Amino acid sequence: MTLNAVQADIYLHHLEIKSNDPDKLAEFYSNVMDMNLKRVSNQKFLCEGPNRKIIIKKGKNKTLGYAGMICKNEENLERYKKFLIQNECEINNFESEFYKSGSFSLHDPDDNMICFGVLNNENSFCTKSIHAPLQHLTFASKDVEKFQTFYEKKLGFQVTDRVIKSSGELATCFTTSNHEHHTIACFKSSKKGVDHHSYEAGEWNNIKLWCDHFAKNNIKLMWGPGRHGPGNNLFVFIEDIDGNWIEISAELETVHGRLVKDWPQEEKTLNLWGKAIMRS
Repeated sequence: MTLNAVQADIYLHHLEIKSNDPDKLAEFYSNVMDMNLKRVSNQKFLCEGPNRKIIIKKGKNKTLGYAGMICKNEENLERYKKFLIQNECEINNFESEFYKSGSFSLHDPDDNMICFGVLNNENSFCTKSIHAPLQHLTFASKDVEKFQTFYEKKLGFQVTDRVIKSSGELATCFTTSNHEHHTIACFKSSKKGVDHHSYEAGEWNNIKLWCDHFAKNNIKLMWGPGRHGPGNNLFVFIEDIDGNWIEISAELETVHGRLVKDWPQEEKTLNLWGKAIMRS
């Protein structure tokens, strides 16, 4: 018996981000996102905090190496892999220090690499850092319709909300691989790549703590605080030194099989409280 993504209960665990100056970017994430910094090599760094990991590797700025998703056990991973094979997905072997054997990868229509595996037994990360596990990844794409078809029909993610232009064209699609409102989403854009990645602070007070932490590091908010319509989550955004957008979110909606909700493409959809950054 196969399992789709939601049935397999798949979560975002880590990201690999490329940078022309990985040493400098790693220092930013270590200081600003309150992570321990480990130099893996001259061209690769690991920034690690409680339930958040960012690999930073030498390469073109603002480029995703891959997104690392985890499945809770080997049985679910194998059943999910059978689901993907049944849907004629092209699967490749993938090895990582974070995964047990049997992990694999595939590419979406915009050539973003998404990897799936079961987490290696690792020591719990002990720190007094502010709570904010890595939670979701949002892409920019010229073709959101193709994104929706692939993640929903091929990968078995659940579509939760969509944003629709007045012309009827799809502007944004939110999909989940568990019961959180979205784990991977996509905005319509004139270019393709990563729009932002997000950390879930859990509650409003932790967003306040993060904003105080940013202020101590001389980092200004680029957007927020506000509340999104889709997902109903509180948010603030900052930008790293390469121009990657980072979101700190809280109170993200949990979804249990509800119908897809469509929203108009307008400022209030993106921010119920005030001004919005309109992607397209």
